[in-house]
Amino acid sequence: MAKALRLPQKSPRRQQLKVLLKLLKKARFTEFGQQYRFDEILLSRHPGKKFQEMVPTFDYNTIHAAWWNQTLEGKADVCWPGKIKYYALSSGTSEAGSKYIPITNDMLRGNRIVMIKQLLTLRNYRDIPVKSLGKGWLMIGGSTSLQKGAGYYSGDLSGITARRVPFWFQPFYKPGRKIARTQDWTKKLEEVVRLAPQWDIGFLVGVPGWIQLCMEKIIEKYNLNNIHEIWPNLGFFVHGGVSFEPYRKGFEKLLGKPITYIETYLASEGFIAYQDVQYAKGMKLVTNQHIYLEFVPFDNNNFDADGNLMANPEAYMIHEVEEGKDYALLLSTSAGAWRYLIGDTVRFVDKERCEIIITGRTKHFLSLVGEHLSVDNMNKAIQLVMDEMNITVREFAVAGVPHGLFFAHQWWLASNDPVDEQLIRQKIDGKLKELNDDYAVERDSALKDIYVKVLPEEKFMEFMRLKGKIGGQHKFPRVLKGKMLLDWQKFLETGSV
Repeated sequence: MAKALRLPQKSPRRQQLKVLLKLLKKARFTEFGQQYRFDEILLSRHPGKKFQEMVPTFDYNTIHAAWWNQTLEGKADVCWPGKIKYYALSSGTSEAGSKYIPITNDMLRGNRIVMIKQLLTLRNYRDIPVKSLGKGWLMIGGSTSLQKGAGYYSGDLSGITARRVPFWFQPFYKPGRKIARTQDWTKKLEEVVRLAPQWDIGFLVGVPGWIQLCMEKIIEKYNLNNIHEIWPNLGFFVHGGVSFEPYRKGFEKLLGKPITYIETYLASEGFIAYQDVQYAKGMKLVTNQHIYLEFVPFDNNNFDADGNLMANPEAYMIHEVEEGKDYALLLSTSAGAWRYLIGDTVRFVDKERCEIIITGRTKHFLSLVGEHLSVDNMNKAIQLVMDEMNITVREFAVAGVPHGLFFAHQWWLASNDPVDEQLIRQKIDGKLKELNDDYAVERDSALKDIYVKVLPEEKFMEFMRLKGKIGGQHKFPRVLKGKMLLDWQKFLETGSV
């Protein structure tokens, strides 16, 4: 099909068409493939458009209720050939219950290939610490100890992946299989700190907040000035899941020399993108492996006020997108996700190179009165204020609250630095007005005020611990709504959730 369209070999459109055809062929005899007539799509002159016409969009609740729940009961050939033996537990940052995301051997194989490709891109980096390349990789993820269900195992994706570490990588992999299986995050961290002097670490891999906490514990335990005094060959930090910018200032205080940062976009649903050149503006989408991507404009035509996807949304293929606009991602994958709304929003910063940045979540934005405040706006404002005030804000969260007949925004900031709350309130408000025209307009109208409360960093960590979301891939939610907001307010009042 791609050849018939005479598309260049490396054209993202051609690569994506090949991926779509490969996925459809593999899954055509599944129940899903039969119901949505994959054979008919495969015979179409324009399979991408036919796919959109024949297959509806799904979020987790709709695809789980209609399809994935059958796989949990042991049924084979539902959305992907064979039985599903692994599920990644993903609660996101706002939902109360865990999501069971199917993980297949095809998905894990695709992820592994992408990881190797990313490693090979290090040759594109200049002035990298070559000595670090053959050193240890400290990967602080979820527990590799999985829960046994009726014919399947479930757990953290990083845990499932770590259980299947290739034999050739095991000598480099830290903290090792035994510690990686530890379910108690505090005990796991204690073991990492205890063994830190025995390791020669070149790479750190994980969510910024937990990696930073780990380094702080090591520095405190061994009375160091910086982490390089114990790991002189530390040269790389591979991170993802959240924007690194709010963490950068505090993170770099723990270093003795500059290191190379590599951003990745590895979700429970698959390895979606990675930074392939040093100082890139964004991450390059994986267009030729195991995931077919569609892009839904993140606007009022396609999403309601709560961030829920409308019926029959407008969806673009990769060659139809524009730079500078926010899109919600739809994924079709080699684990039986089909036109699945992952919940993240992205923006193309270089369409030719398929480079994106993550701008937030479809449900993690504030638009009480039309201010359209995104997580990207929040991250940038916090970063600018930290630079101006020379302070570190490791975590933050925002909620919409009533203000008489109108509304206000309540900010909570995690910082152990002495901070003037009134000054930082004025600065955040000012930066947001500069970054977001809608916010500036509404601050003179129905968005009457913003409040700022500065809390010790330990408060945020304690809340995550009580919620059972400490360590691994868990992140503190930037926007608090619903039950999460009620739990947070209760915690601040009573110390419990």
